[in-house]
Amino acid sequence: MFAFNFNNTTMHIFYGKAALRDYLKSIKTSNSTIGFVPTMGALHQGHLALMQKSLLENKNTVVSIFVNPTQFNNPEDLAKYPRTLEEDVKKLTALSPKIILYAPTVEDIYDGQPLSQSFDFDGLENQMEGEFRPGHFNGVGTIVKRLFEIVAPTNAYFGEKDFQQLQIVKKMVAKANLEVNVIGCPIYRESNHLAMSSRNERLSPHEREEAAIIYKTLTITKEKFQTESPESVTEWVKKAFENNTLFTLEYFVIADEETLLPSVIKEPNKKYRAFIAVFVNNIRLIDTISLN
Repeated sequence: MFAFNFNNTTMHIFYGKAALRDYLKSIKTSNSTIGFVPTMGALHQGHLALMQKSLLENKNTVVSIFVNPTQFNNPEDLAKYPRTLEEDVKKLTALSPKIILYAPTVEDIYDGQPLSQSFDFDGLENQMEGEFRPGHFNGVGTIVKRLFEIVAPTNAYFGEKDFQQLQIVKKMVAKANLEVNVIGCPIYRESNHLAMSSRNERLSPHEREEAAIIYKTLTITKEKFQTESPESVTEWVKKAFENNTLFTLEYFVIADEETLLPSVIKEPNKKYRAFIAVFVNNIRLIDTISLN
């Protein structure tokens, strides 16, 4: 364990799972709860909002910072992913020194073998992100399951920007019979409505400003969806990005929120959601919006 002192406040930091488990065991009581926010660092206000919710709803809050190698299918993306642990610790301490930070090494998490477990998420893993990032959700399932086993949280908090990931984590918890309540939280956005992401730090000021087109497209999509077919709306989005020289559309999908299967027709009593992924200067950005 390491105790970080910042402005005369102290936060507990653990780099190994054994020490973290021992500490959590020592502070556990019959009615205490543990809230957990797993992150890959480069913390922004969206992450902090998840932590604030956990602090309000639980006696103890654990935050993990770990750039998980098994969920990156692009080695360049892994290499360039921002790592800002010192700044992250300052942000966490300013938010609440009562936060317990787990910042493990790859060795500590994977015991020397950073390999993914294979999961069956009942097809949720084959859509959208799964189609364009082979093996990604096996990596996500592997790290989240391991972190849940280490931290043993009562409640775990995930942002809805990664809605597909949220659904997959819920599926994994159900199929593995894990005793953790998975809570989805609203997307936190920048002033131009760009969904907050650690990858945004890699954007130039101009790219960041122009990225407002992503959410603007989604809001128009929502309006069009009320009177037009999913196919018609999808074609409109594709044409809109064909005329854009800065951003390249990787995918746009209107899907059933529960099954994540692409929707051809609108059915009553079903919830639909639009999902989008775009590239700008080899930086990949995703977003989503509920359509009804």
